[in-house]
Amino acid sequence: MKLHELLFGKPLRATEQESERVGAVTALPVLGLDALASAAYGPEAALTVLLPLGAAASGQVGVLTLCIGAVLIAVVLSYAQTIRAYPNGGGSFTVANENLGRTAGLLAAAALCTDYALNVAVGISAGVAAAASAVPALLPWTLPLCLAILAVLVVVNLRGVRDSGLVFLGPTYLFLAALFGALALGGFRTILAHGHPAPVMAPLPAAPAALALTPWLLLRAFASGCTALTGVEAVSNAVPIFRQPKVRKARFTLVCIAGCLLALLLGEALLTRAYGIVATEPGATGYQSVLSQLIGAVAGRGPFYYVAMSAIFAVLALSANTSFADFPRICRLLALDDYLPPGYAHLGRRLVYSNGIALLAAVSGLLLVVFGGITDRLIPLFAIGAFLAFTLSQAGMVAHWWRVRGPQWRKSLCLNAIGAVATFVTLCIVAVSKFMEGAWITLIFIPALVVFFAGQRRATERIWRERTDPSPLDLTNLARPIVVVPLQVFDSIAHKALRLALTLSHDVRAVQVRTDDLKLDDLGKSWNALVGEPARNAGLPPPRLVVLPSKYRAFLGPLLTYLRTVFESTGNSPITVLVPELVRRRWYHFFIPSRVTMLKVLLLLDGGPQISVLSAPWYPADEVDESTLSRYGRRSWNRLRKLGRRPA
Repeated sequence: MKLHELLFGKPLRATEQESERVGAVTALPVLGLDALASAAYGPEAALTVLLPLGAAASGQVGVLTLCIGAVLIAVVLSYAQTIRAYPNGGGSFTVANENLGRTAGLLAAAALCTDYALNVAVGISAGVAAAASAVPALLPWTLPLCLAILAVLVVVNLRGVRDSGLVFLGPTYLFLAALFGALALGGFRTILAHGHPAPVMAPLPAAPAALALTPWLLLRAFASGCTALTGVEAVSNAVPIFRQPKVRKARFTLVCIAGCLLALLLGEALLTRAYGIVATEPGATGYQSVLSQLIGAVAGRGPFYYVAMSAIFAVLALSANTSFADFPRICRLLALDDYLPPGYAHLGRRLVYSNGIALLAAVSGLLLVVFGGITDRLIPLFAIGAFLAFTLSQAGMVAHWWRVRGPQWRKSLCLNAIGAVATFVTLCIVAVSKFMEGAWITLIFIPALVVFFAGQRRATERIWRERTDPSPLDLTNLARPIVVVPLQVFDSIAHKALRLALTLSHDVRAVQVRTDDLKLDDLGKSWNALVGEPARNAGLPPPRLVVLPSKYRAFLGPLLTYLRTVFESTGNSPITVLVPELVRRRWYHFFIPSRVTMLKVLLLLDGGPQISVLSAPWYPADEVDESTLSRYGRRSWNRLRKLGRRPA
């Protein structure tokens, strides 16, 4: 088995797409990891903002969590209506584009793309932070660990939806079992102690209060805590991945995800207050995450603690999988409408949108490198994209119900209107409170992305208008091209290229650029014997040899200058550059600099419309690909190889 098949699996036929669909049990880890994992960093993000309050910070968590829970319920009820109205996938882009117009749709798509890229970076960095809480020696290795986890996620997602769901199944349910177990144990002890339980392991002491509680501080904490709501929209974007009946399974999955998330947030808020747990400065020496302190206070630092922290680390690190499930689908929708190149709309070898996965990995990796893999540096950029997409989606659904109507349309309209108002108010709070901390970057980047999408579509439409030609094929004024064959030595590769050139034209010119390279043949001495005489004996005009001097050892420049001279001196005749090319099949050969590759790129970019570029590939005998042999047969392949080696 080849290495890439071992990593990414064997290719899947298009007819196997139905077998890649999932049910609610598998969909929960595939689509719910983002939302569920936010229970690990959402409350901590709010408590980090409240650090100046000292010990009083834990007393404010309950009110904040109730407000966040109310917004969560409004969003979930709204998205349940969206799934019903758009059973083929009602992501924010689709809903806003169809009901609010093109600009709103692009704004929603840009917001979601931004949010998904940030979600990958935040989830992975939060997972590494959780691991560093349990094993402080990992703290200096934060960024390398983040990038390693990103690489694992890319490989898993390139294997397909079903495989990724099976991989994430165990960590997700272990995370839920461990966290609910800790919350249940802590809740039981809190009840027995009348609200003041004794911690098994004392949490870190709070710093002295530096500020008094103000409404502005609470708003900032609420804005940070709202990161716990990101990922809720994932189910509505990915309804097509469900097995039938997909609408019912999608809505059930959405309710399960939201119910688990709400229970986790409320349980954490209760125990954080009961045990007096506060946040610690991220990245500082002795850093402990809120969940690490909470589980230590409830169960101590025994085996359960390390199992729970391992599960939290795994889920946080793997929570980026939700983005890998949805981001490529948004790229596909954008590509179908010409807002992205068409390659993003094509399924890969494992029936996933591989180009979208690669793009998300590149952007997320860049974010991790720029921000050093520190969660607290990424949080201010987070959530704006999600809540902007929430708002546009819900506003679009209000317009949808008003236009379509139908059974119980008033009820659905009211639910979506409540969701739109709730998410819009939250968006304003997040944008204002986080603006100076880094949210301005997101607020600038999203409109810039919209401009890029619109520009891409205009460019595609312009090129398509130029390409479209309904007239019959024009066969007047046909002329054989002048074929130019660049070569440095006369070998088997040159043999094949010149044989091919003589089948294309009677005006063949072999061009050698002479430098001070001692390995170059003096082709002028042997050209007539090796090429001229055989061509004349075959009744063909012999190829002309052109030797170009190069004082500065340059190869490409003199060749391009010669091509322009030929073009101008022959009355703008068409020119075909036939490039002899040694094809190497080993993976490490792709890292070797190639003058041939650079030549073809320059010819395509600078050659002009009258110059065509062809390759004459030549394959070493010991590097013939087995798939080629099995397709054409060894005997046929050997005949082809001998044809390339046979003298003209």
